[in-house]
Amino acid sequence: MAAGPLELHLQSARAGAGFFPAPRQNLIAPARPRAARVGRSVVGADGRQLGRWPRPAERGGMDLSMSLVAREASQGLGPGVNGLPRPTPPKAAKKPKKAVLFFEVEILDAKTREKLCFLDKVEPQATIAEIKNLFTKSHPQWYPARQSLRLDPKGKSLKDEDVLQKLPVGTTATLYFRDLGAQISWVTVFLTEYAGPLFIYLLFYFRVPFIYGHRYDFTSSRHTVVHLACICHSFHYVKRLLETLFVHRFSHGTMPLRNIFKNCTYYWGFAAWMAYYINHPLYTPPTYGAQQVKLALAIFVICQLGNFSIHMALRDLRPAGSKTRKIPYPTKNPFTWLFLLVSCPNYTYEVGSWIGFAIMTQCLPVALFSLVGFTQMTIWAKGKHCSYLKEFRDYPPLRMPIIPFLL
Repeated sequence: MAAGPLELHLQSARAGAGFFPAPRQNLIAPARPRAARVGRSVVGADGRQLGRWPRPAERGGMDLSMSLVAREASQGLGPGVNGLPRPTPPKAAKKPKKAVLFFEVEILDAKTREKLCFLDKVEPQATIAEIKNLFTKSHPQWYPARQSLRLDPKGKSLKDEDVLQKLPVGTTATLYFRDLGAQISWVTVFLTEYAGPLFIYLLFYFRVPFIYGHRYDFTSSRHTVVHLACICHSFHYVKRLLETLFVHRFSHGTMPLRNIFKNCTYYWGFAAWMAYYINHPLYTPPTYGAQQVKLALAIFVICQLGNFSIHMALRDLRPAGSKTRKIPYPTKNPFTWLFLLVSCPNYTYEVGSWIGFAIMTQCLPVALFSLVGFTQMTIWAKGKHCSYLKEFRDYPPLRMPIIPFLL
């Protein structure tokens, strides 16, 4: 403990009297008298009151102010050396933004090479569908569903989901336009072409006037196969109508309006031709009687169930509102196992249904309708099979388009 002033004075007096040797001069300055706390008062060593001890709330405020000062000092906001304001740190330089490279799209008529539209500052990520919408603004008569844009005048149409910067074009892209004509939705086409045969066949079945003569108006056939054929025919087209409304998911929203006349002529015409002979008063039942009818009915029912099962399996492959394409594989449903052998088993089952109907009725128009339908569905099946092979490298090699091991 450092000596106080009074004790130093006594030591010097004693040293002068010869009691003690004179102490060495202390080069360190004497320490200040300590302060002590008495209650809330602070008292020095000499008994003087130096101040008072702060209340707890005041200490909290002091601590808070000290913490704020420390925080400001750490952030460079407090006073610097000698109380001068601390200089603010320099701000980090902003990185220059990358320049966006825009495309220029020139749209020409595929036949005349006439310049129809020029689109400036098109984003690289723009899709063909977006370009069609921009083109429609300058030519409202050609709505997007009516447009066909392609890289070559005689090439294939570009897909709506194709991205501009991924196409083999430069910063100035040239696209060729073809008018697809007036469009109509697939749902409308299917409902029209399927509702017609259902209604037309029933007109002949009930033998409405002016078809077979007055003596047969609203008469009924005495052959069981005639009534069974009406049930099968009606069931087939009711199933198709329900599938159109609740099952099918179309990759393309529209088709040319002119196709509806061609499709309706095919379905409605054959339905009238078949119904006329099957429901004719002079119709004769099949040669082998009930056995032939039962066998044909079994073929028809099995193929109808198989066709519906394939449609459900294909529906599950494509989420609603998307154009996703996947390789179809068999499911737990035994009717889908035909996917192991053919790419389009729905067409296989469809042809099988009409073959069963032709055997049941033993009617030539039904046989011709089955042959024409098989020819058309074979063309569709080959096209889908080739697209599967091009799109998927791991596509099963054993599959055929429509008939296992043959075609």
